[in-house]
Amino acid sequence: MPFREINSKMVEATVSPGQKMFSQRGAMLAYKGEVSFTPNIQGGQGGIMSMIGRRVANEATPLMTVEGSGTVMFGHGGHHIQVINLQGDTLYVEADRLLAFDGSLQQGTMFMGSQGGVMGMVRGQVTGQGLFTTTLKGHGAVAVMAHGGVIELPITPQRPVHVDPQAYVAHHGDVRNKLSTALGWRDMVGRGSGEAFQLELSGQGSVYVQASEEKL
Repeated sequence: MPFREINSKMVEATVSPGQKMFSQRGAMLAYKGEVSFTPNIQGGQGGIMSMIGRRVANEATPLMTVEGSGTVMFGHGGHHIQVINLQGDTLYVEADRLLAFDGSLQQGTMFMGSQGGVMGMVRGQVTGQGLFTTTLKGHGAVAVMAHGGVIELPITPQRPVHVDPQAYVAHHGDVRNKLSTALGWRDMVGRGSGEAFQLELSGQGSVYVQASEEKL
């Protein structure tokens, strides 16, 4: 279910009979046609176990199931929206960044500590993001939210990417992440103070970075 970008802060999706999509509650701005919106209590495409996993992980951002026939416009809080098309791969994204996504995508939860061990746990404490992150896998489209717009940076085995953890939005591909320290790095090129933390992503894929260090 592709999204049509109306502007940088609004997208439109076509809803067809027999198909469904999920959106963050409160994200619907307007719609045309016979479309229904119902609270989702089973954790999206992943079913009840996905819901339990996200609640344990504090990743249980309320979702709405969108069904029927028509078009729906989505936006939330004036945030910039980035549409990501998945071709069978997996997107890793914080739950509160999700605006809307295809109901055909398989939803789950991943323990970030498994990617980087203790450093993955430190990342959660430093960035304010949980130790878990939401995963969406399959073929379909995802609309995510960010501050100030988003740029997609390629990650290759020869060229890992270092990101300010506060500017990280999402990533996909065969990518590993770890948190490293760089004393004085934020003082020189960032906006913080004291000891610096960089999120290093290596492997093959892409990372999405927002033009801000603000959390949603």
